[in-house]
Amino acid sequence: MTLRQSPTLRRIAYAISFEGGGILLSSALLLLMAETTAGSSLVFSVIASTIAMLWNLAFNAMFEAWESRQPIRGRSFKRRTAHALLFEAGLVLALLPLTAWWFSVSLAQALAYEAALIVAFLIYTWVFTWAFDRLFGLPASAR
Repeated sequence: MTLRQSPTLRRIAYAISFEGGGILLSSALLLLMAETTAGSSLVFSVIASTIAMLWNLAFNAMFEAWESRQPIRGRSFKRRTAHALLFEAGLVLALLPLTAWWFSVSLAQALAYEAALIVAFLIYTWVFTWAFDRLFGLPASAR
């Protein structure tokens, strides 16, 4: 059984639940990687999450608009992988300067932090989206 909802409500529920888990994941990883406190890593993660949530809403709207014009329906491994890669690429562009500034590190060191977060979030994004689709069903664009 899946829980169906309107496209807008679905995007909002997706973004909020995704970012909640993302805050926990990124806080823990940054605490392990950076010379920082739990509080600093948590605050950074909340700021980054806010940016990511806005990107998430915009990106998923664009992705679903593209997806609705595709002749093949459903979300294959390839399509889910493209979704995760494109989402993360846009987010890195937005977060790299903030990461360098927040942790007082070079852009190269910030990129190393981001690279570790990217790997973790690529996996997280793929698994989360699959689980979300299982619980709430595919969006109208993929049915």
